[in-house]
Amino acid sequence: MASDTLSGAPRTDAELSGLDALEIAGRQKTTTRAARLWSATWPKLAALAIALGAWQLVVWSGWKPEYSLPGPVTVGQELLRQAGTDQLWQGIATTLRRAAVGYLFSVGVGLLIGLAVARSRVLRAAIGSMITALQTMPSIAWFPLAILLFELSEKAIFFVVVLGAAPSIANGVISGVDYVPPLLVRAGRNLGARGLNLYRYVIAPAALPAIVAGLKQGWAFSWRSLMAGELIVVGISTSSLGAQLTYARELSDAPWLLGTMIVILVVGLLVDAAFGAADKAIRRRWGVLDQGGS
Repeated sequence: MASDTLSGAPRTDAELSGLDALEIAGRQKTTTRAARLWSATWPKLAALAIALGAWQLVVWSGWKPEYSLPGPVTVGQELLRQAGTDQLWQGIATTLRRAAVGYLFSVGVGLLIGLAVARSRVLRAAIGSMITALQTMPSIAWFPLAILLFELSEKAIFFVVVLGAAPSIANGVISGVDYVPPLLVRAGRNLGARGLNLYRYVIAPAALPAIVAGLKQGWAFSWRSLMAGELIVVGISTSSLGAQLTYARELSDAPWLLGTMIVILVVGLLVDAAFGAADKAIRRRWGVLDQGGS
């Protein structure tokens, strides 16, 4: 029951309207943790089931012989066999180490360049469009130059990973700073924020969603660049995931090849889930995500 603000007379729930009804509806919209987990999980399980079913149907159609395109069961058995050996885990460790080193360096370079270009009109006019041009360059196009400069080495892969990721991160920083409301910046200055403190306490938090989006895109570019590099620069490491793809192709071992591709896909999905969790936390902190939503 609720009382009328003017007459003090009680009102029934049927008479509630406007903001009162919305507030009560928001309170009633509560879901358990298990329900939220299930609502987030079942679409992924359904998509996985559809993908596996389509894959099996293609195999049954006889479009390609099974030694060339094995079914999900055969590939799953090969994955289980590989999981029981050190080769797969060494490959994952080698590839993730390269990805982490290259990506972290790219984050540092991208953040510095992005902040510098966002703050300086001269730099923006000089290299602003060049950053976007570098972002659109296919990572594979950098490898001839990388091999010429560093030969077939870890440095060649590192060089291409950084060139693939840093421009995306820098563009994310620039876009985030550009879309900070001027009123917010003026309010920060009126409260005494100047120089680095203005960026630390006002601009950086306001630009954080765009920066996280740039970091996510930068990871995607660095991961693609790394896979391309490991496929090309095979000799420096026989245990990386890219090297295993190459050896599986040369040996015509389709189950091994497809299993390794699935591992690469899973790693990408896990990293994407981590970025998704960070994005959700930021949106919840900003108050643009329903507390009861998934």
